[in-house]
Amino acid sequence: MSEIKVIAPGSTIGILGGGQLGRMMALAGTNLGYRFVTLEPTPDSPCGQVTDQITASYSDKVAARELASRSDVITYEFENVDSEVAALLEDLSYVPQGSRLLYTTQHRIREKQAIEAAGVPVAPYREIRSVEELREAVECLGIPSVLKTATGGYDGKGQWVIRSAEEITEAYETLSKAGTELVLEKFIRFDKELSVVAARSPRGEIKTFPVAENIHVDNILHASIVPARIDDSIQEEAERLAARIAESLEAVGLLAVELFLTESGELFVNELAPRPHNSGHYTMEACKTSQFEQHVRAICNLPLGDTSLLSPVVMVNVLGEHMEAVVQGLVSGTWIEGNDQDSAPDVAPKVHLYGKSGSAAKRKMGHINLLCDNVQEGMNFIQQTKIWRNQQS
Repeated sequence: MSEIKVIAPGSTIGILGGGQLGRMMALAGTNLGYRFVTLEPTPDSPCGQVTDQITASYSDKVAARELASRSDVITYEFENVDSEVAALLEDLSYVPQGSRLLYTTQHRIREKQAIEAAGVPVAPYREIRSVEELREAVECLGIPSVLKTATGGYDGKGQWVIRSAEEITEAYETLSKAGTELVLEKFIRFDKELSVVAARSPRGEIKTFPVAENIHVDNILHASIVPARIDDSIQEEAERLAARIAESLEAVGLLAVELFLTESGELFVNELAPRPHNSGHYTMEACKTSQFEQHVRAICNLPLGDTSLLSPVVMVNVLGEHMEAVVQGLVSGTWIEGNDQDSAPDVAPKVHLYGKSGSAAKRKMGHINLLCDNVQEGMNFIQQTKIWRNQQS
């Protein structure tokens, strides 16, 4: 584990990656008095629009040395960073998150083994090295089951839900083209998808944010509902499991834990993300401390902030196909048209747009936090605006 020290305000935080997570991290950290610099290959990146940017490939060692020389501490804003690059930066600078956690969470099999080692349940799974092993595993785990690549893949990419024995050969041949190991998971018939964002500092302090109830459409997060519509006992158990994993992995910074809740009340961890998370965006206005401020506090070894919920909230993602209507609503102040205005929910929309160039369908362009008296009002607002009419679940 990296040397334990405090990085005081006035220091410079280097960010590997220049996407929206880095942007929101920099905006939150600037309020605490930190400076930022990002290493990102895409010019005028979302993060680069609000802080200094080194425009170069992540594998560019000269650029990595420049990032290290300009930074008092380095973090990353997405987990698909090359762990070897993170290891190089460890040698050149202070990277409290280290490269070991990246190495673990970038590989689904290693990740599952680490979760199990923490004493936390995951869905039953089998490593797959041949189509014959896949047939045996499907027979053992049952149909449907989910075949995934061990590395890469997000928002539903890199996976195949096997619903019949006739699909086995095609599923194997298609996913094996990725050139990585494969893993077959038992299909969990869940009642709800949940997530918990936990934070851990080098000094060992851990705090968790309230559980989010997540709704996905086309394998992309559509909305996060907080408080989640679950029993208090489930909320407490989900937070306890997330804290246990963060402690076991000796995580530093944020660790997002995605879980399945079954109808019988069982919780299974699905995936981990060692960074700020889309399902934690609700914290920006709805919690006493946002996930982005908490991440900065954690990597700098400051005392962690209060994670208490200030208001019920529904976070809804803005994809490329929603941008025009969202901008119109933001400019006009009118989100609900016609006679529906008379029955409009009492909701305060807090809009966050990421500054991405090019608005493509299914691409995350921003999000809106809907502060409300109860979460049903937030869900009603989403429906009545008709902006997301093709994404109702």
